Parts: sequence; structure tokens; C-alpha cells
Amino acid sequence: MSDAPALPAPLQEMFARWGPNYRWYVTVTAMMGTISTVLSSTIVNVALPDMMGAFGMGQDKAQLISTGFLAAMTGTMLLNAWLLDSFGQRATFSVTLLLFIAASIMGGLAPAEPVLVLARVLQGAAAGILQPLAMVVIFQVFPPAQRGSAMGIYGIGVVLAPALGPTIGGLMVDNLSWRYVFFLVVPFCAAGVVLATLFMPGRTATGPRRPFDWIGFGLMLAFLFTLLTALSNGQRYGWLSHFVLTDLTLAALTGVGFLWWEVRTEAPMLNLALFRIPSFAGASLVAVVFGAGIYGSTYLVPLFVQTIQGYTPTRSGLVLMPAGLLLTLVFPIAGRLTDRLPAHAMIAVGLAVFAYSAWLMASLDTNTPFWTLAIWIMLGRVGLALIMPSLNAGALRALPTPLLGQGSGAVNFVRQLGGALGTNLLAVVVERRTQLYANTFAISQDTSNPATVDLLRQVLGYTLAEGGLAEGGIAPGFGPESIGMAEGPRLAYALDYLGRMLAAQAGMMGYRDGFLLTALGFMLAIPPTFLMRRRAAAAA
Repeated sequence: MSDAPALPAPLQEMFARWGPNYRWYVTVTAMMGTISTVLSSTIVNVALPDMMGAFGMGQDKAQLISTGFLAAMTGTMLLNAWLLDSFGQRATFSVTLLLFIAASIMGGLAPAEPVLVLARVLQGAAAGILQPLAMVVIFQVFPPAQRGSAMGIYGIGVVLAPALGPTIGGLMVDNLSWRYVFFLVVPFCAAGVVLATLFMPGRTATGPRRPFDWIGFGLMLAFLFTLLTALSNGQRYGWLSHFVLTDLTLAALTGVGFLWWEVRTEAPMLNLALFRIPSFAGASLVAVVFGAGIYGSTYLVPLFVQTIQGYTPTRSGLVLMPAGLLLTLVFPIAGRLTDRLPAHAMIAVGLAVFAYSAWLMASLDTNTPFWTLAIWIMLGRVGLALIMPSLNAGALRALPTPLLGQGSGAVNFVRQLGGALGTNLLAVVVERRTQLYANTFAISQDTSNPATVDLLRQVLGYTLAEGGLAEGGIAPGFGPESIGMAEGPRLAYALDYLGRMLAAQAGMMGYRDGFLLTALGFMLAIPPTFLMRRRAAAAA
């Protein structure tokens, strides 16, 4: 107990009951909730194609399954401080995990698309409360000199879950059903509820509960809903359509209204004074890009390898597994380095490493070998391992103990906001660039293009060797006389093959642009890290 920081009475009672090892017991308990929520945020990605087929969803609606989760998670993260002050860690953690269990079962049994999306939104709402809570627990029970190491151990669960989750999810999709990816987290959540009754402390705050910021919460939800709705529907309805422009206008008004209200209310949900501390402000800017990178890349990679390279869900998950195994080694080392090196230096190096990984992935094509892609992903995850412990420790190190709850909620809020916006924007960029490339390629496909004519002759030769195909039509401009072949059905097959090749090529180029944009974003995030050089005490 001598090395423990000054603690509220409920935590002192826990240390007295369980001894110095209590800090690890409660950290493992918090990780149960975090692993479950982070696992659910990414494991669904490998099952998206099967869900789309089961319910007849297009890419725009399937996007809601991922972004709905992230948006709900973002919206509830700022509830963390008020819930902890009002009800304590044990009640908040247990009830939220029970909500997560119910939402997971609902998703696994969903009979239709709206129920599935609702289940994901409820999962995200629970996840938004659980993730900041774990950071608060660690900063309360560990002394300052050990917080970086503790964040390193905690970070293994945070990043290992999305790294291994797609592999496990792929196995379930291939061998069972996509519905089982929802049931996977239920045992972890149940174990977390049991452990919370043993190791989570009760309410530590004294005095009456502070009022809840209903107006701020409503404005924030309206901002997130309208903004993400606009981003999700821009491609379908047109970016200049009345529907999308109305949503964007409402998002701007509610976003400004939320900030205006938070400055003036006596009990703000988001304490904007935190951002006056340069180290916290710099960490928050980096957190936005960090969230966009980790969630955006985890969204793009499984879709690329399944839709462009033809991987099965299991194989698409396996390509992420080596990176997850590597993180179990790198994260504890990064945590120890965080206790010894300046946070901004660690973060800058990690951003540069991830940017280089994304730049390498911008050269992906349909023939990129499995292990080449796996190594590029491993390199990027090393960068994330260098960033995360330093980012969390550097952001909260500046804050006094009473502000840890609000600071943890704020930094997680901006990170998840970056994840929700980044995933949406990357999906939009990939789709728009794919359409652009597809139109460009289609224009050049005529009989004056020798490469096109040569390809059609080769395919026609293969079909002739196979003895012909089923009946089909002949496209204008590619008559038998122009190719030198007389078999109409075989020509129709060859034209269909050409169309599929062009679609795959356009998709590949679209994904390349998405990864290139990710690399650029991480490079632009390096300058804000130097705001963290200033001492928080002097800034305050």
C-alpha cells in the first residue's frame, strides 16, 4: 500500500482486502469489458459480405452496421464521468455489460436488417461507457511511474482483440454462420460482470449527484446522427441533394450549439477547459487521426481482400493475425518506454511508422502475396503500439485526479469521433474513386484498343478449347467480324469477363487511394504531437 497513490475510501478498502495485487485484479476486470467491446467493433467486418447477402443490403446500408456502432460509442463516451460520479464503477460497469450482452444476443438473433442495425447501435452505446472507465481505473490504482507500463499491458487487449477478432470471426462465418460473431463476446461479458462484483469499487464521489447535461447530450446526439447520416447517404442521393444538404446544415448547427452550450452550462458533459492545456489538446488532435486510422484500416483490409483478391472470411482474418501476435510483444515494451521517454517522441515515431505502412498498402493489387500484406499490416500495428500508451498517458498525465473521468471520456470521445468519421470518409472515398476509375476504364474499351481486342481473343480461344458456353448476347462495337471469331455466345462470355476484370481493377485503384489518404492523414498528425512537449503544470 505504501506505493499506492492517494485513493478514495472505497479504493482503500479494496487494497486492504486484496493487497497490492489488487491493482492487477481490477485492471483485468476492466479489460474484460474493453476486450469485448473492441472485439465487437471489428469482428463484424469479416461477416459484412454474408450479412449483405442474407438481408439483401447494399454497400451504403451495410456501412451502417459499422458506423452505427462507432457513432453510438462516440455519443455515450461523455456519459462516463457523470455515471461514475453518480453510481460508481461497480454499478456502471455491471449494468453496462448486461446491456452489451442483451444487444449481442439481439444481433445474433436479428430477423431483419433494422433489428441488426439497432443491436449494433446498442452495442456501441454500451462500449462507449466501458472503454473510458478502464482508463480511469488504471490511473487511479497505479502510481504515476507505473502508468505507462500499465497502459502497455492494457493496450494488449485493446489492439489484440481487433487483430485476432477477424480471424475468429472468419472461422465462424465459414464453418457456422455470421450470427455467431455476436455470440462470441457473451462469455467474456458474463465473466466481467462476475469479476466486477468482486473487484470494482462502489461510488467514490461524496455529496449529492451533479445534474445531468440533457441539453448537451441531445445536441451531441443530433450532431452525430445528422453528420453520419449525410456521409452515409451522400453517394446514394447525391452530395448536393436536398436531403444530404439538410443533414449537413443540421449537423453544423447542432455541433456549434453543443459547443456553445458546453461553455455556458454549470455542469458540462464535455469540459472544454481541458483543451486549454496544450498537452491535452495535442493528444486530442492525434487521437482523432489515430481513431480514423485504426478503425478505417481495419474496415478496409477485410473488404479489400474479400472483394478484390477473393479471400474467404477465414483467410481475410488470418492475414491480420500475425500483427496481433506481434502486438503481444511490442505493447509491454512500448508501455515501459512511455515511462522513460517523452510522450510526443513516441507518438511521432508511431505515426510515421503507421503512415509508412499505409503508404506501402497503397501499392496493393490483386496479386499481392499473403505474407507481403501481412508484413505491411504488422508494420502498421507496431506504429499503433508505439502511439497508444503514450497517447493515453500523455493526455491524462496533465490532469488532476478529479478531472480524470472527464479527461478520459474526452480523449476517448475524440478518438471514437475520428474512428466514426474516418470509416465513413474512407468508405466514401473508396466508392467515389472506384466509380471514377470504372468510368475511365470503360471509355477506353473499344475495338481501337489493341489490349482489349487481344484479351478478348485470348478468352475466346480458351472458351473454344473448352467447347463453347451457354447462350448470350453480343455487345455493340465488338461484332464477330472485328475479332475474327464467329461464336456469339462465346463473345458474350468474353465481354462479361472483361467487365469483371475492369470492375476489379477499378475497385483495387479505389482501395489504393483510401490507403494513400490514410498515410497522408497520419503524416499531418505529427506536428500536433509537439504541443505535448510543454509541461502541463506550467500550462495550467
